[in-house]
Amino acid sequence: MSATQDTATRPTNRLARESSPYLLQHAHNPVDWYPWGEEAFAKARDEGKLVLVSVGYSSCHWCHVMERECFEDEDVARLMNERFVCIKVDREERPDVDQVYMTAVQLMTQRGGWPLNCFTLPDGRPVFGGTYFPPAAWSKVLTELHDTWEREPERVMEYATRLTKGIAASALVEAPLEPAAFDRRMLERMLANWEPHFDRVHGGPDKAPKFPLPNNYLFLLRYGTLTADRDLLKHVELTLDKMALGGIFDQVGGGFARYSTDVLWKVPHFEKMLYDNAQLVSLYSQAYQAFKKPLYRDTVERTLDFVFREMTGADGAFFSALDADTEGEEGRYYVWTKNELMAMLGADYDLAAAYYNVNERGHWERGNHILLRHADDAAFAAEFGIGEAELRQRVSSINVRLLQARNKRARPGLDDKALTSWNALMVHGLCDAYEVFGRAEWLAAAERTMELLLGTCRRPNGGLWHSLKDGKATINGYLEDYCFTIEALLALYGVTFNERWITEAQALAEHAIRHFHDEATGLFHFTSDLDPPLITRPREMHDNVIPASNSSMAKGLHLLGTLLDEERYRAIAARMLAAVADDLAGYPSGHSNWAQLLLMHVFPCPEIAITGPEALRLRREFAEHYLPNRIFLGGTTRSGLPLLKDKFLPASTIFVCVDKACQLPVPTVAEALNQLP
Repeated sequence: MSATQDTATRPTNRLARESSPYLLQHAHNPVDWYPWGEEAFAKARDEGKLVLVSVGYSSCHWCHVMERECFEDEDVARLMNERFVCIKVDREERPDVDQVYMTAVQLMTQRGGWPLNCFTLPDGRPVFGGTYFPPAAWSKVLTELHDTWEREPERVMEYATRLTKGIAASALVEAPLEPAAFDRRMLERMLANWEPHFDRVHGGPDKAPKFPLPNNYLFLLRYGTLTADRDLLKHVELTLDKMALGGIFDQVGGGFARYSTDVLWKVPHFEKMLYDNAQLVSLYSQAYQAFKKPLYRDTVERTLDFVFREMTGADGAFFSALDADTEGEEGRYYVWTKNELMAMLGADYDLAAAYYNVNERGHWERGNHILLRHADDAAFAAEFGIGEAELRQRVSSINVRLLQARNKRARPGLDDKALTSWNALMVHGLCDAYEVFGRAEWLAAAERTMELLLGTCRRPNGGLWHSLKDGKATINGYLEDYCFTIEALLALYGVTFNERWITEAQALAEHAIRHFHDEATGLFHFTSDLDPPLITRPREMHDNVIPASNSSMAKGLHLLGTLLDEERYRAIAARMLAAVADDLAGYPSGHSNWAQLLLMHVFPCPEIAITGPEALRLRREFAEHYLPNRIFLGGTTRSGLPLLKDKFLPASTIFVCVDKACQLPVPTVAEALNQLP
């Protein structure tokens, strides 16, 4: 049956009742899909069948390929329906399920990815799995696994028992016997193991594919600044330049794709994820503070223009993703032929072709070009023999025409669910952009979205919902929802001095401690103790394209504990950091967010308190200066915060304090900067 057949004449399965765009994509497969839940497992128990747990997400290219090749095929679907109970899972809605079965598949095959297809016993314990399967291989798996289950169920169950023990063991963390003595040598060992894997020509890591991994470069930027390591800062700058100029950045419409398939940052995997763009706004904003490069300011502005234009709902919620595929072809929406550009741009074609490398450098495949740049505007203007102001005006006009033309094409699919965790990352990114560039509309957008999270996405018990779609919030929140929202609230406080945001952060922290904290290890589970249990309770430890929820929670608790002078929060955070301290050097890129917390322990971390009627104006003056290890607090009226006690004088004043010792109060930012260690 064709995937394009009218849905009215196609079968409808249980997924038609779901709200997830990814699940709805499969609602008319001939496969008798179930959503994740007890109904499917009860059927498997009643009928003695194995379960297929198939996990993907809406913008996943190979998920779409396997759907077309396998799940739309009636003969394949018949095999699946007769022999298995089939569950389809949106990994973004159920990251807990994804974590458990991804771990299983990685243990079985030493590789992972999406689509993720894991077969389980009727009790959920995994027995076999893999990622993408072409049709013949998939049919063979279905037949052979079913036959093995029919002939030798005891062997299958024995393997499931061993594998489940392995999954549980992979999540074990040894509680430190004594508090770790944090010191700079931990960071030095980490960098000694990391730097040999830097790509010194193209930036990023010395391998492909290349993911942006914003947290890696936030840490390297901060560490390089604190240690005055020019070589390290040069690598950060090279990486950010290459990403902003490369094909991974949408040169016409703004925003970043998920990753580059090559070492050049040229050919993207074309889907756009909210979490990448949110974090990259933070990274390029802070990098602009450090390097003052117009390219970074433009990258922030154009990324946010894209987010507001294409990924923002009427209620202020930010959508999750844009698909890589259009009309079944990856990247079709974004690439151009030379003839298309010549016909569209006329006299401006020569400039556009040189600026965007409509040549062998930008050629991709089948006559299509990925628009990318080889130089920033100042360098290109000099090379092309044109004034920089004229260049910017003409390129802006070119981009408007290209965007208008592109908007007439079939658009990539939009995953319009809003996830609390990813929205919180976007709020944080908007706060960082506002801090640096002072655009009031960005702060207003951050506050609007945070109000949505604390209102519509707030559960009656004070917790958070995970997903919002069409005004309805669902799915009990995960640790990532709490930790990222706490950090976003504290970022909001840092640029507004509105103490309500601290109060809200503390309430969420207390909820998370009650329902996620594991006293035995000092760490946090990914799922709440209010949730139905999975075969094991997952825990996130390694930073990846998104920081690990444990590292984010540790940072949030440390910052919250400092602002409230609450030792209990700081002690929890320190114990969490101690649990991973020995792992930093062995896997540097997977612990960069943890390492940011370590920076606060081993380098001076000044608290900059600004009080008085001009407090917010003085706060904005700090935007000119990159201060990687600091905490801002203050207010225009008297405060109950312990660190602001006795700090309100008749005139606006700045206090610089380190380790509870304060310098003499000063009235200007310049004087305060001279007091910083």
